[in-house]
Amino acid sequence: MEFNATLLGQAITFAILVWFTMKFVWPPLTNMMDERAKRIADGLAAAERGKQDLEAAEKRVADELRKAREQSTEIVLSAEKRANQIVEEAKETARAEGARLVADAKSEIEQEVLRAKEALRQQVSALAVAGAEKILRREIDSAKHADLLASIKAEL
Repeated sequence: MEFNATLLGQAITFAILVWFTMKFVWPPLTNMMDERAKRIADGLAAAERGKQDLEAAEKRVADELRKAREQSTEIVLSAEKRANQIVEEAKETARAEGARLVADAKSEIEQEVLRAKEALRQQVSALAVAGAEKILRREIDSAKHADLLASIKAEL
């Protein structure tokens, strides 16, 4: 009977152990495992959201880069256009200034030519009078022939 009583005692002890484990040990273990599973699921969901946010951010960055490239291209084209305009304006200003300088120079040259002609006339008339005086010293009276000399001077 000892064998049966030992077996019965072990069965009762085992049943108490199972009941104690099911009542006091198993629920906290299952709660901890459920909480751990929930945290893992939340972490996976957060990782997925982070991945989606990262993809959205990458798309936004790509769009912003594209826009920035387009703007920089527009700015460069605008700057080149403005530079060409400035060059053309400078050319036009230089042409106008050159034309003005040429016109001023021509006007000044014409004035110098007129002064030189006038001076030459004066000298030629003086030489003509002096030559005529030397040839005809006795016959030329400058007071009598002043009108004649003035007309000769005008003709030269």
